[in-house]
Amino acid sequence: MGLHRLSVEELQAALRSGECTPAEIYASCRAAADSAQPHIRAFNRFEDGPPPPRGDAGSAPLHGIPYASKENIAVAGRPLTCNSRILANYRPPYDATVTERLRAAGAMLLGQTNMDEFAMGSSTENSATGPTQNPWDLARTPGGSSGGSAAAVAADAVPFALGSDTGGSIRQPAGCCGVVGLKPTYGRVSRWGLVAFASSLDQIGPITRTVRDAALVYRELAGHDPRDSTCLPAPVEDPLAGIEQGPRGLTLGVPRALLKEGLDREVAANLDEVLARLAREGASLIEVDLPMMRYAIATYYILATAEASSNLARYDGVRYGVRAQASDLDEMYRASRTRGFGREVTLRILLGTYVLSAGYYDAYYRKASQVRTLMRREVVAALSRCDAIVLPTSPTPAFKLGERVDDPLQMYLSDVFTVSANLTGIPAIAVPSGLTRAGLPLSLQLMGRPLQESLLLRAARALEQVCGFAALRKARQPLPGEGVPA
Repeated sequence: MGLHRLSVEELQAALRSGECTPAEIYASCRAAADSAQPHIRAFNRFEDGPPPPRGDAGSAPLHGIPYASKENIAVAGRPLTCNSRILANYRPPYDATVTERLRAAGAMLLGQTNMDEFAMGSSTENSATGPTQNPWDLARTPGGSSGGSAAAVAADAVPFALGSDTGGSIRQPAGCCGVVGLKPTYGRVSRWGLVAFASSLDQIGPITRTVRDAALVYRELAGHDPRDSTCLPAPVEDPLAGIEQGPRGLTLGVPRALLKEGLDREVAANLDEVLARLAREGASLIEVDLPMMRYAIATYYILATAEASSNLARYDGVRYGVRAQASDLDEMYRASRTRGFGREVTLRILLGTYVLSAGYYDAYYRKASQVRTLMRREVVAALSRCDAIVLPTSPTPAFKLGERVDDPLQMYLSDVFTVSANLTGIPAIAVPSGLTRAGLPLSLQLMGRPLQESLLLRAARALEQVCGFAALRKARQPLPGEGVPA
């Protein structure tokens, strides 16, 4: 098996034993990425070569491990475009905190990945540079907005990647691509150097092939950062502590009332089958009632667009990015933003500006904020009765590219089960759980208690074990040229 197919944990063991070097791992991943790129277009660009790895396998936890980074996370001197024309050629003079931490841990950046423009989308079709394809079926979306990161991991180009999650943008593409995606508790990972979409919702997290790998990477990302005023000073538990305890003794909450409508049949059947397996292995299943979650999508698209309208006001053609020539200042603003922003971003800015405007603020934004408060109380109460809440990551498997471009409601409903974790600030993780008859990945999501990622990861590992997806992953048809020696 090529080095590029190994997990983070397996690569760590190989490095410690001297079976390979960081340069050999990097070369294997780069060859795999080069082979996959013409077919899935996951990367915006690659690094020129491997940087000198920090430390050694004993002192740097991720020594010699290549990774990919979503292009809304700052890497000093590299483009930070968010796949938007308005930030064309912008290069930040600083690293994001997560970039610094991964470099200090010995990880090596392989390249930056494609995304929906400013992270606004569920299919990576809103990118100014074109869509990414799903490695399981090139006619289908990899999900979004971190579709490039999820596709890169699923195609074995890198053992892990960074994504950002504002309403499901780590978990939903992880689900579409048959990989693991972790959204930590809001404020658990620094957002310094992340280009803001909706500041009260955004969170950075890892996309990996296994739950244990997610824990390993999360351990290096998490922790207080004084440069991010929302970053929590609470100590970080060891995410690997107790991760192998299995399902016995776990109590899992199932919001059955939320799952009666809109679920694909195979998604529903997979949920029931996995829950039955968990119960046979000793997990306790209880029903939890989350009636406020019915309003999650409406609430999310009021609050997120309002914050997007405020955050994106800074892109005016004056300080950086695209600047149109015009006869006066107002016309320059208008022309620069019209030229720079794509259709979806423009729609969300307009909606956000509307709900914040005089006469509508109380009717929409204030009401949505109140619903959010009620939603958090409801979820915290439910989690006081169980260790995690389990539900599908998305109501359907990966859909075809172009299928929902002209149907924004159906596109937005792709995130119907994921936005709640962002609105309430709790951690959540997507775990691959099976395959459809057509061979597409299925995925289940676990939502956990705030700041208790270690318990969430234990539950996710138990789910991963009963699903046995590692064996199913071999069912993915290789991409043209995949498997060439490297």
